[in-house]
Amino acid sequence: MAITRPTPAQLQALAGRLHMQLSTDQAQDYLALMQASFDAYDLIDDLPDEVPPVRFARGAGHRPNAAENPLNAWYYRAEVQGAAEGKLAGRTVALKDNIALAGVPMMNGTTTLEGFVPSYDATVVTRLLEAGATILGKATCEHFCLSGGSHTSDPAPVHNPRRHGYSAGGSSSGSAALVGAGVVDMAIGGDQGGSVRIPSAFCGTYGMKPTHGLVPYTGAMPIEATVDHLGPITANVADNALMLEVIAGADGFDPRQYAPPVAPYTQALERGVAGLRIGLLSEGFGLANLDPRVADRVREAAARLESLGARVEEVSVPEHLLAGALWQPIGCEGLTAQMMHGNGMGFNWKGLYDVGLLDAHSAWRERADALSPTLKLCMFVGQYGLERYRGRFYAKAQNIARRARAGYDQALERYDLLLLPTLPIVAQPLPPADAPLAEYVARAFEMIGNTAPLDITGHPAMSLPCGTVDGLPVGAMLVGRHYAESTIYQAAAAFEASVDWRTL
Repeated sequence: MAITRPTPAQLQALAGRLHMQLSTDQAQDYLALMQASFDAYDLIDDLPDEVPPVRFARGAGHRPNAAENPLNAWYYRAEVQGAAEGKLAGRTVALKDNIALAGVPMMNGTTTLEGFVPSYDATVVTRLLEAGATILGKATCEHFCLSGGSHTSDPAPVHNPRRHGYSAGGSSSGSAALVGAGVVDMAIGGDQGGSVRIPSAFCGTYGMKPTHGLVPYTGAMPIEATVDHLGPITANVADNALMLEVIAGADGFDPRQYAPPVAPYTQALERGVAGLRIGLLSEGFGLANLDPRVADRVREAAARLESLGARVEEVSVPEHLLAGALWQPIGCEGLTAQMMHGNGMGFNWKGLYDVGLLDAHSAWRERADALSPTLKLCMFVGQYGLERYRGRFYAKAQNIARRARAGYDQALERYDLLLLPTLPIVAQPLPPADAPLAEYVARAFEMIGNTAPLDITGHPAMSLPCGTVDGLPVGAMLVGRHYAESTIYQAAAAFEASVDWRTL
């Protein structure tokens, strides 16, 4: 099949968009020279795409009605049975709806992508099914995953399983809500600014953002490759460690992965915390909107770990605040370039591209006014940085990010783990549908002060429930050295075994 060749007039217009001028004669000369390149395009167009085969059968599924979906936590129900045996045999799983499940619609929280159906399974999907899991469907997520609240998803907000009418957190809102409600055993979430850990803290689940690159992102819609993470959300520590064992490791497709070392994470669960050195991160308790009752629950968790044999001390990492600031140019300019101008895939990386997703998402330009205010805000910042400052702040922020990582690494030379509040607040009421823009945006970003920095530095970080405030869960966050997820599980399991967090 031959691709469409441009006319001389079209080439002149194209040159104009590249800030060049061509006469008609010059355009015709260039077109003649371009034909050999277009012949190569024709060849590529005729070849089948190179994507992984779909190995596990699945039915058509369905969009659940309101009676089936009281929390609005499901986007699509479609059961896929995994292998008869394996580490996850008998376990049920929900997938965040930015993760490809072949043959099942993927909306990524926005009507502008509605109707897209992936043609292959994400790597994490294949690994879950090979391990015997049963996937029950796609969990609602926030609009292109750009929110820490659960009020920004199409078509309706996701409710907190512990209190209807309250935020479940985002952007993996449905994933945490379904686990918190006991509807599924496990879920996969994505985390670029806290989107595994935020809903886990609000819903009382265990959410791990692994080291950047430990879990392949292949088959999940990117936001920004340097902050993209996938991770497990579960109802207990053991399931979290088990799920990470299944999904971690290089897949040969994802250039975010630098030969990541994996470990038998479940073997860390019985080690206890005797002798562990834990630094209580002072900057994590310094957020302007920190609820003092949240701080109290986290400090009480620290005291309990100390009573179990850990050595707990205050530690300062000034780079924690720096990393939060770095997220703005990296996140906003990066997502504008890759997710929006790059049609979700972007360029200049040797990953597995979803050509169908690229085609489907490119239609956002025709419905740009339907994009969420949270995404628009990030795009406005990002586009201004790209246009006015040529992307120099993105570049400089990526350079400075190494300094931020070094700040945590220096503290983690003295301590095995860092501990801080996952979020400064507990779940808040969902804003009304007609909320002013300022309120809509505030409810989406008010909680990310402690989570976003670890997406910039790539350190593993896990939220675990450590108590309640007014009956709503409080999350404590454990941070480890790169690829030290086992140490995090070691401490989390000891805390979990020592007390029922619901009583605190």
